[in-house]
Amino acid sequence: MFWAKFFVVKDDLLLAMCDDDLLEKKIGDSKLEVTVTKQFYGEKLIDNEKDAVKYLAACSIGNLVGARIVALAEKNGFITKENIISIGGVPHAQFVKLKFQ
Repeated sequence: MFWAKFFVVKDDLLLAMCDDDLLEKKIGDSKLEVTVTKQFYGEKLIDNEKDAVKYLAACSIGNLVGARIVALAEKNGFITKENIISIGGVPHAQFVKLKFQ
């Protein structure tokens, strides 16, 4: 399961999504610490991968935290391995879909 929240930022739709077990947890190490807050990630609980992929497809900016959601995004072509960093051993990735007019 995943937690997800959409934000409208100018002309973009930002999706913050994390693995359900990370909500309200601190991750990190001596260089960087991040709290996966309900305020940013925790609006809707997504209970299946199919809906999570629909959310990823709908957004123009993605902010992802957790092994399961990052792997799902990579498997479905939203990110590549080069997009993934580790924060205290927890995978994190961001992506932006470019719009051409």
